[in-house]
Amino acid sequence: MKLLLALTTSVTMAVLLTAAGVPTAVTYVPHDKVAAMMVKGGAIIEDPGLRVLAQRRGTGEAEVHQKTNHVFIVVDGEATFVTGGSLVNAKQTAPDQLRGSSIQGGETRHLTKGDVITIPAKTPHWFKEIPTKTIAYYAVNIEN
Repeated sequence: MKLLLALTTSVTMAVLLTAAGVPTAVTYVPHDKVAAMMVKGGAIIEDPGLRVLAQRRGTGEAEVHQKTNHVFIVVDGEATFVTGGSLVNAKQTAPDQLRGSSIQGGETRHLTKGDVITIPAKTPHWFKEIPTKTIAYYAVNIEN
């Protein structure tokens, strides 16, 4: 867990060094609050241009975010994850966000505990299969 925290911190700091105006304040979130948020899912840090989420989820729709870059850090579970390609049955579900039923084409990867993957803005991505029923990960979201 300490290694994962160090990795998360390193990745976050590298991203922050390139993002103008972020962060605006020191933010400390104790481990008990992070653990509680991982159970229900949601934001653990909110700052202009930066959002860090603790997520536990099953499969869902494919997504494209026009202005959001992701860094996913897997802490539990495994999944078949698809990036690239094109959304099937795409529809706009929020400003700067499209969702679809699946992805046609793209690159498929098997994600497991300890993996880190980046997803640039405008890149379709999808948790296609989750054999462990859920996958837990931190999502570091950086807005363009």
